[in-house]
Amino acid sequence: MNILLFGKGGQVGWELQRSLSVLGTVTALDFDSTDHCGDFANPSGVADTVRALRPDVIVNAAAHTAVDKAETEPDLARTLNATTPGAIALEAAKLGAWMVHYSTDYVFDGSGSRPWVETDTPAPLSVYGRTKRESEQRIAESGAKHLILRTSWVYAARGGNFAKTMLRLAQERDRLTVIDDQWGAPTGADLLADVTAHALRQLQQRPQDAGLYHCVAAGETNWNEYAKYVIARAQLMQSAINIIAKEVAPVPTSAFPTPAVRPHNSRLNTGKLQATFGLKMPHWQAGVARMLAEIL
Repeated sequence: MNILLFGKGGQVGWELQRSLSVLGTVTALDFDSTDHCGDFANPSGVADTVRALRPDVIVNAAAHTAVDKAETEPDLARTLNATTPGAIALEAAKLGAWMVHYSTDYVFDGSGSRPWVETDTPAPLSVYGRTKRESEQRIAESGAKHLILRTSWVYAARGGNFAKTMLRLAQERDRLTVIDDQWGAPTGADLLADVTAHALRQLQQRPQDAGLYHCVAAGETNWNEYAKYVIARAQLMQSAINIIAKEVAPVPTSAFPTPAVRPHNSRLNTGKLQATFGLKMPHWQAGVARMLAEIL
C-alpha cells in the first residue's frame, strides 16, 4: 500500500508516520517540503502532488487550527481547511484512492449536554468550524472513498499543549483560573493515529464501512478538572516538581473573551466507531497520564 501523508510536522501527522508505517510505504510531506508540494495554501500544487505520486491512500493531517486567528484570515482558513482538502478528494476519486481526513467538534454549536452523534445537524459558530464543516461536505460530494474522523481537544507529548501550559503556570503562580463550562474529552494524537491505521486496514476488506465517525477518548471533563488532574498526577509522578499553585479556581468562558466562539458541549459519541471497527476507546485519563510520563 502506498500512502501519502500531508501535515507530517503536526501533532497528529507526527504520530501517523509511526502508525501508518506498518501498512505500507509512507511518503510524508509538510508545507515546506521541497520534493513535492505539500503547501495547502497552493491547492493546485497539492493536487499535482497527488497526480504525480498516485497513492493508494491519502491521509490529510494538515489544517489551519489557529481558531482565533482564523477569524481575521477567513480566506486563508477556507483555503487550508476546505478548498485544498476538496481538491485532494477530487484527485483521490479519479485515482480510486482512499482519503482520510480529520474534522472537529467545532462543526457543532455546543448546545445541550448530550454527546453529539454523526447524524446531528452541524451549526458551526466560528470560521474554523465553518471551514472544517465545508471540508466534510466537499469530501463527501467528491465521490472519493473516504474516512472522516471528528475529534476534540487533541494533545501530544510533542509540541505545546494545555497540560504543559498548566504545569508551567502552576510552578509560577499561586492561583490559577481555568474555565469550567466547556466539556469534552482530551484525545491523544497517538490514539487518533492508531485508530486511523486500524480503520484503514479494515477498510481494505470492508469498503462499505467508509464514512464519517466520531473519534475521541472515553469519558468527559472540563478544562478546570483537566488542569487539576494534570497537576495532581504530575506531583505523584515527579515529587521534585515545584508546584506553588494552591488553587485552580473555576471561571466561566465569559471570563476569557476570545475572537472565536468556543462550543460549551464538545462531547462526541463514539458508539458508531467502536461498533463498526471493533474498538474500545480508552479513558481520557489513561492517555493524559501516559503523555505526562513522557514529558516529566
